[in-house]
Amino acid sequence: MEYVTLNNELKMPILGFGVFQVPDKKECEESVYQAIKAGYRLIDTAAAYTNEDAVGAGVKKAINEGICTREDLFITSKMWVQDMESYETAKKAIDVSIEKCGLEYLDLYLLHQAMGDYFAAWRAMEDAYREGKLKAIGVSNFYPNILTNFCETVAIKPMVNQVELHPYFTQEKALETMKQYDVIPEAWAPLGGGRYNPFEDGMLVAIAKRYNKTVGQVLLRWNIQRGVVVIPKSTHVERIIENIDVFDFSLDETEMAKIASLDQGYSGSRAKHFEPDFVRGCLAMKIHD
Repeated sequence: MEYVTLNNELKMPILGFGVFQVPDKKECEESVYQAIKAGYRLIDTAAAYTNEDAVGAGVKKAINEGICTREDLFITSKMWVQDMESYETAKKAIDVSIEKCGLEYLDLYLLHQAMGDYFAAWRAMEDAYREGKLKAIGVSNFYPNILTNFCETVAIKPMVNQVELHPYFTQEKALETMKQYDVIPEAWAPLGGGRYNPFEDGMLVAIAKRYNKTVGQVLLRWNIQRGVVVIPKSTHVERIIENIDVFDFSLDETEMAKIASLDQGYSGSRAKHFEPDFVRGCLAMKIHD
C-alpha cells in the first residue's frame, strides 16, 4: 500500500474502500470485512449512507479475527447537511457517527457538502479534533472558490477534500487549489460512477491490455499517479481484490495525457452542485428524525 501524508503529518492510504449505495447491513458488513481481508485499510462511509453501523461491524469482525488492529485502519465518515444547523447539532452528529461505528475515534471526518451553516459545523469538528475524537478533519464537494474562502477563514485548514475525480471530470483547477492549501484530494466515483462506459473505450482497453490489467485498474492508477486518494466500491469479492491490485505498474506520461483527454468538464459531472434544485434537495434530505 502507498500512503499520502496529511498536513497534520498523519499518514492516509492512497487507496481505500467505499460503501456508498450499500444500504443492506449484512452486505455492507461482509463487503467491509472482505475488503480488510484483501488488504484495504482505509474504509469510507458517511452518515447519509445509513451504514456506519454495518461498517463498524465489519471492522470489528476483522479485528476480532486478528486480520488487523484498530491502529492499522483509517476509518472515515461524514456529517450530513441536516446536522450543520449549529455548533451543537454538529457536535452531536460527530458523537453519533463515532458511536454508530462502534469506535472510540474516527481517523477522518468530513463535512459532506458546503451547505447549511458549515462554518459552525467546522468549529465543532475543530474542537473534536483537538480532543482526539477525530484524528483528521476535512471537507467534501468543496469547489475551488468555496475551498479558497474556507481555507482563508477557518482556524484549522481541512486536511482532505473529497470530490468527484475521474478521467471524465479531471478537475485540474480543483487540484491546483488543493495543492496551494496543502489539502489532499480524494476521489469519489473514481471509476466514473457507471455513467461513461470506460470499459468499452478502445484507448483505455489498449492501455489496460499493455499492462495485463483491467480498465478499472488503469483508471484507479491514473488518479493515484496524480496524487489522488481513491475509494472504489464493490460488493463482489473478485472486484474488491482486483481494485487493490494497482501498485505493480505505472502509466507513462503519454498514457496519462491520453486518459486526461477524456475530460468533459462540469458538464460531465455526476452531481450538479451548481444547480439550485440539487442544493434544495440536499437541504431537504433527512437521514434521521
